[in-house]
Amino acid sequence: MIKRLIGKLIGQKPAKASNPLRISVEEHDIDIRHISPCATRIISTLNQSGHEAYVVGGAVRDLLMGYTPKDFDVVTDATPEQVRRVFRNSRIIGRRFRLVHVYCGGDLVEVSTFRAPHETSNTQDPKGRVLRDNTFGSINEDAIRRDFTVNALFYDMRTEEVLDFCGGYEDTRQSVLRIIGAPAQRYREDPVLSLIHI
Repeated sequence: MIKRLIGKLIGQKPAKASNPLRISVEEHDIDIRHISPCATRIISTLNQSGHEAYVVGGAVRDLLMGYTPKDFDVVTDATPEQVRRVFRNSRIIGRRFRLVHVYCGGDLVEVSTFRAPHETSNTQDPKGRVLRDNTFGSINEDAIRRDFTVNALFYDMRTEEVLDFCGGYEDTRQSVLRIIGAPAQRYREDPVLSLIHI
């Protein structure tokens, strides 16, 4: 009963992603100059090194909704070790999922590698929380691993397009918050959300 109520209140989007909807700059109206210089430099450098790299998540959501993002996250196909080799002023952090903190003067940008579906047998505790999540994947797989559709939006600085795999663009237009996949499972997997009893 509670699971159904959460699904109705928050909304649920099936956990599948194929080819993204590509939203052009004429439609989404994000001004590339509003992206932090640090994130811009990181993405450009990764692209020049032969890697895919995008602004992802809350920053894209906020820019689409007319807010100033508090921070910018970057996602890439480069592994943490590859990112670390490209940026001298960086460090790998995390156990559950390894990330790279890249420093540009006083600014910090978190760089993550595309995630793939995790193996449940040996990466979850008895309550379903994900303990280890260092299985890397594709941009499509990464999109469906994110929590909410509005956080599964990718901004491609090369084309100035927003890539939408899960319907998040329309959800920003409608001010709707939808979880990707089954809410109960997602709450169990996340160490912060798992504190909510359902």
